[in-house]
Parts: sequence; C-alpha cells; structure tokens
Amino acid sequence: MGDYILLIVSCIFVNNILLMQYLGNCPFLGVSKRMETATGMAMAVIFVLVMAGAITWIVNTLLLRPFGLEYLRTLAFILVIASLVQLVEMFLRKSIPALYAGLGIFLPLITTNCAVMGVCLINIKEEYGFVQALIASFSYAVGFGLALILFAGVRERILLARVPKPLQDTSIGLVTAGMISLAFFAFKGMV
Repeated sequence: MGDYILLIVSCIFVNNILLMQYLGNCPFLGVSKRMETATGMAMAVIFVLVMAGAITWIVNTLLLRPFGLEYLRTLAFILVIASLVQLVEMFLRKSIPALYAGLGIFLPLITTNCAVMGVCLINIKEEYGFVQALIASFSYAVGFGLALILFAGVRERILLARVPKPLQDTSIGLVTAGMISLAFFAFKGMV
C-alpha cells in the first residue's frame, strides 16, 4: 500500500509529466486560456491516459513480448491511443457539444500528445505490473490535469492584468509555465 501511495505522489508532483518531464506542452498552452476548456481537456486526458496505459500494457505483455515484436511497440501504441481519442471525440460531439467546440483542434491532438505516449512508454520502461501501470497512468493524468487547471487559473488572472506588449499572449504563457514548473521543483526531494 505504501508503495502505491509513493507512486501516486511521485507521478503527480515529483515527476509531473507536464511540468517536470515537459511532455504535452501543445495542449497545455493551447487549451489553458479558459478554465472550462482546461477542465474538459483534463478529464479527456485522464480517460485516454488510463485506458491507453491499461491497453498498451496488455498489448505489450500479451502480444508484442511473447512473439518478439517489441519493434512494433510505437506503431501499436499509436493505434491504441488514436482509437481511444476517436472514442472520446465521438462521445463529446454527441453528449457535450459546447465542450467539443471549446476544445477544437486540441481534442484530436491528444492522439499526438507526447504525454500519453510518454506515460505508456514509461510504464513499459519501469517494468510496472498491471496495477502499477494503471495507478501510474491515472496519477500522471491527474498531474497533467492539475498543472493544466492551475495554469488556466493563472492565465485567466493574467488576462485581467496589464501585461507589457512584448510579453502578451504566448510569451507571458511561457514565462508563467516556467514559474509554475519551478514551483513543482520544490517537490523533487520528496521521493
């Protein structure tokens, strides 16, 4: 039980996939202008990442390794992730059209989100068992969502502030992301 708690804390805070490993920056900067879209993207990433972590672990363990097909890992993982994103996209289009429209192009970009692929590969590299891979995938996704929602909150406040012309839009976003990332460095000594 203690190992699982350590894994959760490590994935969310210490090795945050977004702020410490710098994976998934495209949707991080693109969707974080409004809290509603950031929350929706966080939920979508949590679903896709947990499902992708579980399915890719199964594919790798039961199909690729036994038959010596590890060289097809990237292709197999991309197919799994793309299928899951299509499922999420169809669900959101039918049931929550406002969120679907708000996420725009960034929803299909989860397919190419290196954070999703990165977590799947980390699970394999660390040789996690199935339960550990599920917990790590969920925790990394929660860490991604936490960073995204924190960043969206700060960006909403920045829109109300007077920002010098050279620092407006993406520039202030990158500076802010760097400052939040530095704050997460405080967790580095925990695990």
